[in-house]
This record gives sequence, structure tokens and C-alpha cells, in this order.
Amino acid sequence: MSTEASIDAFKKAQELIPGGVNSPVRAFKSVGGTPIFISEGEGAYLRDIDGNKYVDFVQSWGPLIFGHRDESIEAAVINAVKHGLSFGAPTEAETELAKLVVGFFDSIDKVRFVSSGTEAVMSAIRLARGFTHRDDIVKFTGCYHGHSDALLVEAGSGAATFGNPSSPGVPADFTKHTLLAEYNDIQSVKKCFEDSSDIACVIIEPIAGNMGLVPADKEFLHELRKLCSENGALLIFDEVMSGFRASINGAESLTGVKPDLVTLGKVIGGGMPVGAFGGRKDIMSQLSPDGPVYQAGTLSGNPVAMAAGFAALTKLKKNARVMTVLEERAKTLVNGMQKVAADLGIAMQVDVRGSMFGFFFNDKPVKNFSDAGRSDAEMFAAFHAGMLREGFYFACSLYETGFISTATTDVMIEETIKAVEKVLKEIKNG
Repeated sequence: MSTEASIDAFKKAQELIPGGVNSPVRAFKSVGGTPIFISEGEGAYLRDIDGNKYVDFVQSWGPLIFGHRDESIEAAVINAVKHGLSFGAPTEAETELAKLVVGFFDSIDKVRFVSSGTEAVMSAIRLARGFTHRDDIVKFTGCYHGHSDALLVEAGSGAATFGNPSSPGVPADFTKHTLLAEYNDIQSVKKCFEDSSDIACVIIEPIAGNMGLVPADKEFLHELRKLCSENGALLIFDEVMSGFRASINGAESLTGVKPDLVTLGKVIGGGMPVGAFGGRKDIMSQLSPDGPVYQAGTLSGNPVAMAAGFAALTKLKKNARVMTVLEERAKTLVNGMQKVAADLGIAMQVDVRGSMFGFFFNDKPVKNFSDAGRSDAEMFAAFHAGMLREGFYFACSLYETGFISTATTDVMIEETIKAVEKVLKEIKNG
């Protein structure tokens, strides 16, 4: 497999773009080698600028539930573009998509659209602070909620402590109101509430996708809901990644836990940049212009993005059974991978939620970020490189989640498992 064109393109990009990429994980730092530069996608496939073809298990990190260049979504975008790219004024398309989103989630009475998941989370936290008149927030180690200052934190000396900035450029004063707890550990959350009586909200990925796929235990989420209610704090489910991927009705439908606010993205944009946050009417009424909590954006509710999202969610609503099919294929994939690994004496942990799947080269179940960090990173890097050579495109970090699209066929799954066996044998035999 030749990647000369990608190597050359990466060199040129590095001269003009920091690290040669516009989002760090794309640089292949954790897996080695040169990032693949893509020329086009169609269905379940990607093609790079060298002409290599790959079965795509990333699907733009989640939004392409119907694969690349879905005809109905593509047609909706083209039609919207013919009427204008952006107006900075209300359109009926915003209301139509809002009605769809609200109809899927019991916990959402009203929703506001923004342009990214980061913006959705940042705005939801501001709203929670404005609603409760409190300053502190609780987040979990290993959960990623975008790159806003208050959320770029690392752990301090204890299991539950005020966070320290994890990136230069983030003042300590911006993170001093962020407390860190351990995912799936309710005692660490209780410690946060013991340390502070000023907690506005607890934000969590109920199905974490940014430390690999690590779902929260149902019992843990129920206890978390109880703690928030008892202490007057809001519970925010960050479903930017898992929304409409793990379930079309949100994590609340899988866990029985109802959050106060939900953040969304990915699928609701159908491949276009869209984010959203929504929740109870009394909370959302505090948002400007109805209330005092300010949030605005020129491209929020962009008509092209709204058209793509409406087409994607409408198609998903009409074909809800597809979620079961996607989950079955995801399970077939990871169970096949795990069996191949076990036959070779290689430890592998796997999990599936809807059309999301994850795997770790780890001899113990992964319940939190510390567990994920004990996975074999060298094995993953070798596996990633080997699968690329075989024509299969997996996420370029062991801390990311994989995705099945409706364009991913049973035959592709079988071919993937065969390639996994070949690659793992090569790694095992040195």
C-alpha cells in the first residue's frame, strides 16, 4: 500500500497548519505513521489521495449513521444551498428540527441549536450556573466535553478535588470551580458534594466515548441522579457522541435516569457542524431572550445544517428498527474480534451500545479512565497500522469509539474479522 501522496500532503500541511491538522487526534501521534488524507467517502468506504480504499469504522467520529453521501441527506443539503448558505435570521427549518429532537427525548421540552458540541456544553453549563446561582461544576476524569477552559482540567491529589488546568493558556482561576470525580465511583461524587455547597451541576457522558467506549453503570447513574436532586444541582447528560447512536431516545431510555439538561451533536447535523442543548422548560426559560442567561451565535440554526439534520433524523425516525440491526452488527464485529484475540492468547475487552462499539487490549474490564489507561497502547498502535494496510479504517486512538453505519454490511463485518485475525497473528509472531 502506497501512502506517498498523504506523506507529501502532510508535510505541506505542517508548514501552514499547527501539527498539520485542525484537530489533534488526526495527527496519528498515538498510533505512529502519517495521517491518511482523504479524497472522498461513499457509503461505508473512504478513499485516500493515493487511491487506497478503506472500510470506514469512524464515520466522521459518529454523525454519518447512514454512511457517506447518503442520497436523502445530500439532496436536502443541495436544496437548502440553492436558497442560501446563511441568513442570520430565523427559518422554519429550525423549528422543524427542534420538533423532531424534542419528540425523541422525554427530558427535553425546549432546545437551542448551536454550531458544535463544545459550544453546546459550554452553554449548558452557563445555563446551569445561571439557573442555580452557583459556580462549581463536577465532571469525571476521562469524559471529554469539548475544549472550553473550565473543562480542560486534570486531577489533583485526591480522588475528588478541584481541577488544575491541563493545557497552557487556561488560567487556574478558570478551573478552580471544576471538581473532578472518578467515573462509575459514586463515593468520589459524594466527596465533591462534601467539599462544596456551591455545585451548580454534574456533567457526565452517560455512555462515555472519549476514553474508548465505557458506559456508566445504571446503578451509578441512579445514585448520581439522587445526589443531584438532594443537593439542588442539575444533572447534565453529554450525549454529543452517544445521542441517536446508542439509542434514538437517548441514554435516559436505556438507563431510566432522566437528566435536567442534555447536550447533543453529531447525528443531528447529518454530517454538517451542529450542536444543541435542551431540557426542562423552567430551566430553558432562563436563556436569553426569555431570561438573563446570555448565549448567541451568528451561524446557530444555519439553514443548510438544519436541512441535513432534519433529513437524517427523519430518516432515522422512519427506520427506527435499523438501530437493532446496527447493534447486532456491532456485536458480531467485536465478539468476532474478541474470539480471534482469545484464540491467539491476546486479552481484549469489548462493549457495544447501539451502533457504537469499543475494544481495549486489556486483561480486565474497563470501568473508568484509569482502567483504560492500563490498556496496551503499543498493541493498539500495531493493530491500527496493520488494519490500515488491510483496508480498514479504525479510530487513530485507543481512547476513541468505533461506529457502524447502515452502509456497513454483514460481508464487510466478516472481512474485518478475517483481517483482524491476520493482523493479530502477525503481531503475535513478531
